Amino acid sequence: MRLGGPESRNVEDRRGMGGVRRGGIAVGGLGGVALVLVMLFLGVDPSVLFTDDQGGGPVATRSGAPAASGDDPERRFVAQVLGETEQVWKAQFQRLDQTYQDPSLVLFTGATQSGCGTAQSQVGPFYCPNDQRIYIDLGFMAQLQQKLGARGDFAAAYIIAHEVGHHVQNQLGILNLTRQLQQQANDRADANAIQVRVELQADCFAGLWAKQADEARHILEQGDVEEGLNAAAAVGDDRLQRRAQGQVQPETFTHGSSAQRVQWFRTGLQRGELAACDTFAGLR
Repeated sequence: MRLGGPESRNVEDRRGMGGVRRGGIAVGGLGGVALVLVMLFLGVDPSVLFTDDQGGGPVATRSGAPAASGDDPERRFVAQVLGETEQVWKAQFQRLDQTYQDPSLVLFTGATQSGCGTAQSQVGPFYCPNDQRIYIDLGFMAQLQQKLGARGDFAAAYIIAHEVGHHVQNQLGILNLTRQLQQQANDRADANAIQVRVELQADCFAGLWAKQADEARHILEQGDVEEGLNAAAAVGDDRLQRRAQGQVQPETFTHGSSAQRVQWFRTGLQRGELAACDTFAGLR
């Protein structure tokens, strides 16, 4: 990727500040049973893996402007990608006569407090609508890329853009509407099917961002699109379930199959417009 634009000032670095571990659910590493956690990769509000301690908001935060990236290439990359998303989504919201409110992105190690409870690195990257923050443990994300084969800088950018997509959904009121639909669902399978549409739309929004950013600032290099498509395929529910348990149960999907995720990421990448990302057709 070619990332020469300004870094976002909305990156909050909590790494090395000590994790919040009281009352957390015990989880293992990346092997064996813990592969089930990979199914939550790129999820929104994965509260089942948080503690019940939700009082007081985030802890161990730093005040004032975010620290400069300096010699930290990982933080700089995250800040540059987030900055690119801010530019694209500000422009998209202006077309809707709305104001885009930037999300914050929290880098942490091990565990940290979020507006959705105490987050642990095993959850993977996620967006918490309660505090409008994205939470990423870069070490865990790197392991997932190695385990799932989702390598390359654009694969990492896709992960960030997907989570920003959930923030866009929150800003547009989509997350609240889908929660209401899920509460009215007949059973868990129907609620899961609605969640799949939420995730596929975030994939489409990630593709939209890539197209708009590339047209404006030529951020993509040869091979980047393939990295993004490979990353979308790698986190499909069917592939993750087959890897974790040797069989596929479509009724339990919460993020969509590999084919669906690739399809919607490609749709956003090719069309580059919000109207193309209507994954809820047929529900209204």
